[in-house]
Amino acid sequence: MNTLTVLLQQIGMFVIYIITGVILIRTKVLTRENLEIISKVVIKLSLPVMIFINTVNGVDRQSFFSSLSILGIAAVMYVCLLILGTLSGKVFHLHGEHLQLYRAMTVFGNVGFMGIPIVVSIYPEKGMLYMAVFTIIDQLMLWTLGVKLTSSEKESGTFNPKKLINPVTVAIILAMICVLTGIRIPLVLNTALQKMGATATPLAMIYLGGVFACIDVLSFVKKPDYYGITLIKMIGFPVLFYILLRLVPIPADIRMTMALTSAMPVMSSVVMMANASGSDEDYAMGGIVVTTLCSVLTLPVVSWIFQALG
Repeated sequence: MNTLTVLLQQIGMFVIYIITGVILIRTKVLTRENLEIISKVVIKLSLPVMIFINTVNGVDRQSFFSSLSILGIAAVMYVCLLILGTLSGKVFHLHGEHLQLYRAMTVFGNVGFMGIPIVVSIYPEKGMLYMAVFTIIDQLMLWTLGVKLTSSEKESGTFNPKKLINPVTVAIILAMICVLTGIRIPLVLNTALQKMGATATPLAMIYLGGVFACIDVLSFVKKPDYYGITLIKMIGFPVLFYILLRLVPIPADIRMTMALTSAMPVMSSVVMMANASGSDEDYAMGGIVVTTLCSVLTLPVVSWIFQALG
């Protein structure tokens, strides 16, 4: 089964989960308050558990050290996206908080809830390893640069090192300890953690569907700057990035992983961070709505382009 076929299957499941979330809200099975509880469960339990157990089960010491090139590639990716976000934001005449949030949305993609399941489905043996290493840089950037970009004009946006200690980073650290020391998880605990981790993506997508049902989607789809993010972050940059990575002596699966990761829609954490700092969370939510809907088309397109380029 080729990459495009696997990707289409994953996107099909994402769409089903999102529609389920919409239905649950429309039928009043869920409310906006329930959605916040689901969000906390995903961020504080399901996602960290998924990262931890998949890494422990799929990574050994040798393969971990052989994949450390991802750290440098990820850092370059974030710098390039930040530059592109700054330049394109000025093209759309954005200022103040909206420019800052636009830059954040251009930089940070939905790696946890969409990127990880897609990559792991394409590369069952090493996909989680690659994403675990990538998440080290992802979390570092999110809680430093991300804090700054999502802060309101009244907030200083000062980096707080304590924010680096969160369920996801703890899960990565514990997983790396197990990998480097060879510690194995007991079978019963392993099975239980796998089942809990498997709920991360369905719950996250159901949450997004529920949020979409609670807001006026049409008011967001009219903003041209959101489509700037779609064209630059989700199509133009990933294709160029993939071409440039062909010039670097790295395995083809790492090249595909990093290119696909760069093509993800806006990260949901951007809204949460904007809300926490008093910035314009509605503007950030609009970016998530439009880019997530567009990703149903853009991800298959860029995947097909990657395969055509070889």
